[in-house]
Amino acid sequence: MNESLHPSTLGEILDRTVQLYRRNFWLFAGTVALPVAVLVAMGAGAGILVFMVPGITRAGLGASAAVLAIAILAALVALPIYLAAYVFSIAGLTQAAVSAHGGEKLTIRAALASVKPRFWTYLWYLILQSIVVALIPLAGAGAIIGVIIFLGTLGGGGLASNIAVGFFAVLAGAAAIVIMIWLALTYSMGVTVCVVEKKTAWESLQRAAQLSKGTRGRIFVMFLLVIVLSMAVSMASYFILAAIIAIATAVGGGVQSTTVAAMIGGIIQFVLSFSMQMILAPVTWIALVLFYFDQRIRTEGYDIEMMMAQAGMTQLPPEASPAAPMLNQGLISAPGTPPDTVEER
Repeated sequence: MNESLHPSTLGEILDRTVQLYRRNFWLFAGTVALPVAVLVAMGAGAGILVFMVPGITRAGLGASAAVLAIAILAALVALPIYLAAYVFSIAGLTQAAVSAHGGEKLTIRAALASVKPRFWTYLWYLILQSIVVALIPLAGAGAIIGVIIFLGTLGGGGLASNIAVGFFAVLAGAAAIVIMIWLALTYSMGVTVCVVEKKTAWESLQRAAQLSKGTRGRIFVMFLLVIVLSMAVSMASYFILAAIIAIATAVGGGVQSTTVAAMIGGIIQFVLSFSMQMILAPVTWIALVLFYFDQRIRTEGYDIEMMMAQAGMTQLPPEASPAAPMLNQGLISAPGTPPDTVEER
């Protein structure tokens, strides 16, 4: 970790993110693929149900109702499975980024296994963060807009009244969006805090808010860059679709040929766009881990603490090596340890 034991600029953090991702590509891609695999399985199940519907609906209304009931039941079962997969993926990805940043070797299996002991804490944190960041601002904006509309009806419903109602309703909606963005930046490092410092969900929210002071603007720029990359990937995939359709139309073959080309192009476009979005997903979480350690260096002297520990002057803090429990369990190997000395699990 010596190479990063100093306050880093945004450019250095982004460069370090790219380096860690490139060196551990399969670790990060494999960890983030878990919820994707669940989505694919859910999509395949839905496709099978849709395929079955035409034959069953001809059997009567009762059969159609049965299919609808099965679909609802399947959705109720699939949603918790996807949520669990998402928690394992996000927390495992964060642990993988922390370990990679510390120069420790980690496998996909070890990253996912590290989530299990604190699964419910991570799940509750993500739920709590969603409530604070999204649900409360949206509920507040909805209540304010409702009051504005009610007051507008008392004004007689004239043109001026309607314009005022629309203006203030849009203003309330825009204010809610700004608040949500600010809250998302405030608590953006919460998952990292929860993983590294083993705090409760509420303590992680408070700690994340404290650590994010002074760096929310940099985190916002990082999010913007990731969004721009995502938009560029989506546009590129749409260009590929348009090119396939244009070539099919130029070659000829009639409407049927163009339709088939459009279907094939749509499938290719979806696969490319989805794959690239999945590849981009770890970038945000790796960068947030680096922001977390950078803020600790800037505000808590974490670099000095680590250098003194490495020199044997002080004892290494418990949270300084987040992978220590996994090292003890033999799930990973320390830097420089031959692979055959680690117990196979």
